[in-house]
Amino acid sequence: MSSYQEMKEHGGVPVKMWTRGVPVEDEAIRQLQQLSRLPVVWPHVAAMPDVHVGIGATVGSVVPTRNAIIPAAVGVDIGCGMIAARTSLTASDLPDNLAGVRSAIEKAVPHGRTTTRGGRDKGAWNDPPKTAEQAWSGLHEDFKRLCALHPRLKNTNNLNHLGTLGTGNHFVELCLDETDQVWVMLHSGSRGVGNAIGTHFIELAQADMRNHIANLPHRDLAYFQEGSPHFNDYVFAVDWAQRFARENRAIMMKNTLAVLGPAIGKKFQLTEEAVNCHHNYVQKETHYGESLFVTRKGAVSAQKGQLGIIPGSMGAKSFIVRGLGNAEALCSCSHGAGRVMSRTRAKQMITLAAHQEATKHVECRKDESVIDESPAAYKPIEQVMAAQSDLVEIMHTLRQVVCVKG
Repeated sequence: MSSYQEMKEHGGVPVKMWTRGVPVEDEAIRQLQQLSRLPVVWPHVAAMPDVHVGIGATVGSVVPTRNAIIPAAVGVDIGCGMIAARTSLTASDLPDNLAGVRSAIEKAVPHGRTTTRGGRDKGAWNDPPKTAEQAWSGLHEDFKRLCALHPRLKNTNNLNHLGTLGTGNHFVELCLDETDQVWVMLHSGSRGVGNAIGTHFIELAQADMRNHIANLPHRDLAYFQEGSPHFNDYVFAVDWAQRFARENRAIMMKNTLAVLGPAIGKKFQLTEEAVNCHHNYVQKETHYGESLFVTRKGAVSAQKGQLGIIPGSMGAKSFIVRGLGNAEALCSCSHGAGRVMSRTRAKQMITLAAHQEATKHVECRKDESVIDESPAAYKPIEQVMAAQSDLVEIMHTLRQVVCVKG
């Protein structure tokens, strides 16, 4: 028996779904079928076990395209992903009360967002630190070139967001692995500037295809074909945003590690760094003998031997994995547990008491504003991992003890 289920009878290329034992919404299946009907998609769409409805395209989908890219499939948090590092610390090195550790991380990493008129946004730098300025020096020239081509990108949060967390499901965590080693793990992307780039090029793709948009399964699936006016600009912009996202995570990791020692009163070294990996991105890859653009929207590359990170929700386990190079899955795996409830629905369904119970083992926020991130809003991570046992092998199992949310 194959480990995936295949949908064929919908007028598009096949959709191969690694979702055995995992709930999938009807609307997500409809979105996947729409994606599969695009003429540029080939040879099939792969759906990961965390698949759920997304804006523009399905989250948890791997979309290979010939000579074209779908900006809304890449999305607006371009380069969003994970970084994790193992330290020489063990559980016994941590204080019984972890509130001070959480507070130190919150001071070191701007997070959340405030939009008071004329006031400073708490989620951005007022005066960017040296780590951010050094990273920006490697990004600045290409950003100037991008702004010359697309001036509306100039007035965006760029340097002042480099090394900052954001909101929603982005987090910084302290975790313990199966041997009680302490790991630092975090999740974020290309922040305000990536959002602006994504939004701008989605609109351009729709404008470029306005004569054909009626023939598309959904207007959000407008695409740039190679040779079209904005194709090369988009490839350049996406690559830049993905570099920004990678640097963003690296800076936050550096700043978190810098305050961790003083917060617990002990020096330590890094003993292993897992990958700094994207899970919302596009890149050129060869599959089935053809050079394709592969868009992973909420999916991680899992080439044979490649390390990846699959986080659970803020009260569940997370996993460091090694790819098995499954060709049918386009060498991919899930990027997390995947939502079972929209944010609005989670706030209606999950009580504050239930959230506090689900996160009682974690030093984290327990207030109503994070209920949409509570574990019950997500698929059970154990089911998700079981459904993709032929995509990755588990190297380390992590459990959170501290979680900083935006």
